[in-house]
Amino acid sequence: MSLKVCVCGGGNGAHTLSGLSASREGVEVRVLTLFADEAERWTKAMEEVGGLTVLVTEKDGTTTEIKSKPHIVTKDPKIAVTGADVIILTVPAFAHEGYFKAMVPYIQDSALLVGLPGQAGFEFQCRDILGTKAAAISILTFETLPWACRIKEFGKVVEVLGTKAVIAAALVKGTAETKDPLSTLQMLLGAEPKLRLAKHFLEMLIMNHSFIHPCIMNGEWKNWDGKPVAQPPLFYQGISKEVANMLMSCSDECEAVAKAIMAASPKDDLSDVKSIYQWYCEYYGEDIVDNRDQYHCMRTNKSYKGLVHPTKAVEGGFVPDFTNRYLTEDVPMGVVVFKGLALAAGVPTPNHDKLIYWAQEKIGKEYLVNGQLTGKDVASTRCPQRYGFNTLSAILTGKN
Repeated sequence: MSLKVCVCGGGNGAHTLSGLSASREGVEVRVLTLFADEAERWTKAMEEVGGLTVLVTEKDGTTTEIKSKPHIVTKDPKIAVTGADVIILTVPAFAHEGYFKAMVPYIQDSALLVGLPGQAGFEFQCRDILGTKAAAISILTFETLPWACRIKEFGKVVEVLGTKAVIAAALVKGTAETKDPLSTLQMLLGAEPKLRLAKHFLEMLIMNHSFIHPCIMNGEWKNWDGKPVAQPPLFYQGISKEVANMLMSCSDECEAVAKAIMAASPKDDLSDVKSIYQWYCEYYGEDIVDNRDQYHCMRTNKSYKGLVHPTKAVEGGFVPDFTNRYLTEDVPMGVVVFKGLALAAGVPTPNHDKLIYWAQEKIGKEYLVNGQLTGKDVASTRCPQRYGFNTLSAILTGKN
């Protein structure tokens, strides 16, 4: 009996996941992409070459070629979702709402709904949109994408530049019986990364590390003079020591929130929340050439080779693209969500606040005002306060 898997998305991660999953015996992969004519383009591209190729860069530098073909690529949620055992969202967090609303009528109670990654607030939004159906299904949220990957030829070839050694997921188990979450996803992804189950769903929210991209963007462009630069600067491998220190400071705030929650509610175990430096060492392992500190971990991470800042080409060179998801997604769907948790836990977060104030100005939004989430655009975020969870008790229990 085949496992029916619906992969939602049409980007780098969706290409990689679709190709790997479709190569597993007994797995039927359906791709659902709601963006414009993406489904039609992907289908046509695969027809030209007979399928999808995933090029995996191994630890020793060699390349493994995996060829497969998803069963169907469609923009019709009824075709993609009906009867699906596993539904995996591999799209930016801002797109989750559209997919949730499209699939609601077709999700079976025994489905496993996966956010890969889920991004902060995934569970809040899922339960808000799916309503009573959310109680039956099981929800699995991952802290990060398993790979650094990029499409080489749309619908034809995707390249995996590096694979994380281990990633964690949080499970909110529903009332209906479902496929075993962790072993099912491990089978679809392959031997790496090793998947582990987190002790608490808030660990995923905190360990999402949504501050990383905004922090790097801030460090590179906060003093920008407005003139084009000759080339897009390196992103991760181009960070300064100042940015590395800022990353550690934000990480310290994350650990402080986890400790405050455990102090307030000892039965909620968030003891696996670790520093960003520990996380990098554990999750990237051998991809890091020099792991002496956070600065060197990022600058010598082979998985990040060649990745540059999001920019726009203009006359005379390149300018930063502040409309990129590193700000427009990671802030409202990440940093602001964490800030909401920190407010409920009563923990000050001056470094996160600094990022929010800078980023919201760059993207023309208003979330944080005088240290509180009272800005006019809070309703477009996934912070717990948007859904009426204003206290730590409400966040932990799901009851207002």
